[in-house]
Parts: sequence; C-alpha cells; structure tokens
Amino acid sequence: MKIIKPKKLSKGDVIGIISPASSADDFTKVESGVRYLEKLGYKVEVGKNVGKYHGYLAGDDNERVEDLHYMFRKKYVNAVICVRGGYGTPRLLDKIDYKVIKANPKILVGYSDITALQMAIMCKTGLVTFAGPMLAVDLAEEVSSFTEEVFWAMITSNKKFGRINQPDDEKIFKLVKGSSKGRIIGGNLTMISALMGTKNLPEFKEKILFIEEIGEVPYRVDRMLNQLRLAKVFNQVKGVILGTFTDCNETDPAKKTLSLGEVAADYFGKLKIPVIYNLRCGHVKDSITIPMGVMVKLNATANVLEIMESAVS
Repeated sequence: MKIIKPKKLSKGDVIGIISPASSADDFTKVESGVRYLEKLGYKVEVGKNVGKYHGYLAGDDNERVEDLHYMFRKKYVNAVICVRGGYGTPRLLDKIDYKVIKANPKILVGYSDITALQMAIMCKTGLVTFAGPMLAVDLAEEVSSFTEEVFWAMITSNKKFGRINQPDDEKIFKLVKGSSKGRIIGGNLTMISALMGTKNLPEFKEKILFIEEIGEVPYRVDRMLNQLRLAKVFNQVKGVILGTFTDCNETDPAKKTLSLGEVAADYFGKLKIPVIYNLRCGHVKDSITIPMGVMVKLNATANVLEIMESAVS
C-alpha cells in the first residue's frame, strides 16, 4: 500500500475538533483545549455535534460520522484532533466514506478508542495518522511540556524526526535484543484485538507493532495477546514495542495472578524479533506522539527507537 503523508501544520491553519467516541465529561475541558490551540496561533472549528451525548457515546453513529466527514471535506481544515477516546469508534468504521479521507488527506490525532479509526484509515487509504494528545484530555488545563514539544515538532516539520527521547530520561528496556526496520502500526491493545478478523486492520507483515493499554488486569491482557498470537501476528511483524500499560496490575491481594511482566515474558520472551517495553506512549501525562505508518528503526539491543522519516509533507 502506498503511504500518504498529510501536509504539515502552520500557524494560522484551521484545526477541526471531533468526537468519534465518547463526549468529554465536562465541556469546559473542550473550551479549555480550544483556548490552548488559539493561544498558539491556530484557528479552531468545533464539530457541530461535539458535546452531544447518546449514553456513553458522543451522539449517535450518524452524528459522529457526519462531523468526521465534514472536517475532511472542508478544504480549509488542515488538521483534525479528537476530543477524547472512551467507547464507540469501531461502530463507525463501516459507515465512513474512505474516499473522502483519501481525497483530502490531513492530520488526524487521537489514541485509545481512536486506534480503531486510525487503523481502518491506514488500511483503506494509507494515510499516516498520529497517536497523540487529545483536546479534552491532554490539551486542556495543565498541558505537559514534554507532550506538547514532541507533538508539535512531529506535525509542524517535514524534516526527519530521528531518535525518540523519553521524558525525564526514563529508560526503555529490552525484552528481546536485536534490530529491525519497518512501518509502525498499532495503538490500543483492546482495539487491535477487537478489529481482528475484520477488514479494518492493515497487514502486519513486515511491520513494527506498537501496543498500549489502560485499566485491563493481567488476565485480560493475557487474553488479548493470546488472540494476536493465535492469529499469527507475532510471526508476521518485525518487532514489538510495548508502550505504557496504565493501571493494568491486579489490585485485589486475594486474587491469584500473574504479573504484567510475566504475561509479557510468556508472549514475547521467546520471539526471534526485537521487543522493547516502557516506551512512554499511551494513557500517561508525559506521552510520545507516534506517527502511524512511517518507517522506524527499532534497536532493542541499544534500547533505541528512531523515526526514520518525516511524518508530514
């Protein structure tokens, strides 16, 4: 598949805001995120359905798809940032007109539940998207200086990004040594697992797989990793990057459990490909933006991840 890179963002450009999954718990966070973007010199257009509620969804499926299509159709909108994750993005995947997205490639940012949208777009259009900060979660109120530095550098410069640095010099650890190159895909483990067996996942062959998670205890992580194992995913990829697994430890001392580390060792320890863990990306305040679909070099022996090209044109 041919990879399409969106155009870089410049001051004065328009950023569209959509809610493909859940609404913000407090709309003032949306307003705070908008003020943050405007202070940086960007114009902001909030989707007309943002702020709606339909149970745990940000409006019904048609309303959420309508905002997505609108932002991609409008030529003056240069980037699209999601309000938050939550639930419901996979419900949209068979309702999206991917021809509209392919004809109007632009920056799309989100993570968590938004992984489903990003993987479907990669599969059907080849567009590079960004596992990065969301408006009402990461760009409202206290914004991490580390998160914003990496994020804005990633989407405003068409120069090769280079080596990924961790916040506060936190270490990356190797689970399996070695080095390889490939296009990075993935995101939230629950979403990757939920899309298995559908036509909304890009091919895993020759890719570097990135996964992160939140709020899933070890036996649930085990279950999802086993689904990927049975689907031969780990036989196809050229490397694995384990991001932040937030609140994924068993907190009930009465329950017998494997540790998260033991689960990871079971699935990755004997692979013949490089595997690293503790990349600070996912549901964490100081987070690295990952451009899905670009070429990366994973050197697990040296605990180094390098983005080998620009993510925008």
